[in-house]
Amino acid sequence: MTDKPKRPQKVFTLLVEVGRSAGDGLPKGSTGAGLVCYAAGVDEAEAVRETVAILKQADMSPLDVTGYGTLEERLEQGDEIDPEERELMQRALDENAVIVAQMTPFND
Repeated sequence: MTDKPKRPQKVFTLLVEVGRSAGDGLPKGSTGAGLVCYAAGVDEAEAVRETVAILKQADMSPLDVTGYGTLEERLEQGDEIDPEERELMQRALDENAVIVAQMTPFND
């Protein structure tokens, strides 16, 4: 049996829209939220799956996920990425984790 070479992890920027559910920790009166997440994975599909699984464990209700690519892809698209954002991306990579960097509650 040959070992498959391990594919390197990358960090993907994801925007996750969540709805309300009991125990989600969102502000009272909000209808949901938008979460900016940095998630590690060998590809974007894996990063999305991991992010959705983690949010469900946190009693959140993911509704939609939009991928914005890796750091390199975002730079190629002309995005400006500040040092704090880069630090969070590196942390997601180092810890093989999903980092929620920003939460914006939605209200009616």
